[in-house]
Amino acid sequence: MALSSSEAGTDTTDAGSPSETRPTRGLLPLLLTGNTAMYALYVGVPGMLLALQIEDIDPAHKVANFGLVSGVSAIFATVFNPVAGALSDRSGRRNPWILAGGLLAIPVMFLLGSVHTLLLVMIAWCLGQAVMNIYQAALTSVVPDRVPTASRGKASAAVGLGLPIGSVIGALVGAAFSENYRTGYLVFGAIVAAAAVLFTACAPEERMPARTPLPVKAQIAAFGSALKDHDFRWAFIGRALLVLGYFAVAGFQLYILKDHTELPAGLAAEEAVAILMPLNAVAMVVSTVLGGWLSDRYDRRKLFVGASAVLAAVALVIPAVSTSWAAMLIFSVVNGLGFGCYMAVDTALVTMVLPKAEDAARDMGVLNVANAGPQIVAPFVASFIVSASGGYTALFVIAAVLSVLGALAVRPIRTVR
Repeated sequence: MALSSSEAGTDTTDAGSPSETRPTRGLLPLLLTGNTAMYALYVGVPGMLLALQIEDIDPAHKVANFGLVSGVSAIFATVFNPVAGALSDRSGRRNPWILAGGLLAIPVMFLLGSVHTLLLVMIAWCLGQAVMNIYQAALTSVVPDRVPTASRGKASAAVGLGLPIGSVIGALVGAAFSENYRTGYLVFGAIVAAAAVLFTACAPEERMPARTPLPVKAQIAAFGSALKDHDFRWAFIGRALLVLGYFAVAGFQLYILKDHTELPAGLAAEEAVAILMPLNAVAMVVSTVLGGWLSDRYDRRKLFVGASAVLAAVALVIPAVSTSWAAMLIFSVVNGLGFGCYMAVDTALVTMVLPKAEDAARDMGVLNVANAGPQIVAPFVASFIVSASGGYTALFVIAAVLSVLGALAVRPIRTVR
């Protein structure tokens, strides 16, 4: 869930330089609010309402069907994120895109709650991914646009805190409306819309210099140009590996609790989610705040990114060796500590290796392909592993290996400590 100049060099200044003189007063709480709303929808819709909706449609094939819907919809996320980022670059504005994406969440969520076949659910959730990634691409670009480099850790912590807080809100709202999809979907749409209105009303922006339109062929080529940069490429690889491991497991949490974990008598899987999420959130809050602050204080991004990715791998081993409820509780805490620190510090690291300041939104959109791209692969891979192995143990092990590889991927980065 989203985050110096390259050594290859350009004639532009560091990606953080344009923001050095821009005020950030009051911006961090708004970033927290905007990202909290986004993650509430991202967790509550696919993690609860969508999973239950798909299970009701065809219980016998829920894993394969959920993997299919999640994978196909993630394609839309992958396409719309960098495209929306490039469009906001060209327009010289972020706020209109944040507002448009947020307001469109309401009708799209209404549509999703109104359909009753697998095909229509897939189409509606694809539209949901498209709308939310328009919102996300512009919101993500606010940090490199407006926050001084020296404060990126704090800003990234504010962004990162949106995940644990949003996860709790998403789980609680999802559980509360598990028997009433339409209302639940509308509540999530309203949360995002309200956050978009609040952000754009309270965080006015200066119009950036207009961009010269590029031919379509040049625009397509430009999307891949950032990956030619050594440091950005390794940051991209590291993020993709860890996110792949994370979503291979996280996307199937409800089904894992139903089919893998030995829950105490009388505890439903939906109720178990509502217990695990706050535990996970508290751990994420602690590690996000400490990780962002310590990485600023010691100016060591790679160390914290690598260590937190390894900790996330350790967490994944716990439910692989035990199916007990206690193991899931421990997993939730340790995973929160690792993933929270990783997302906070890695986002700060990424903003420091953006190749060009004037292409910040586009390049952050490319980086977000490392978020959305693995989500395309993860559901298919996870459903295949679960079907082939007859359970979830192998899935945890493979996800742990991917997290370790993600930790190793930051070592080659040269321009950030």
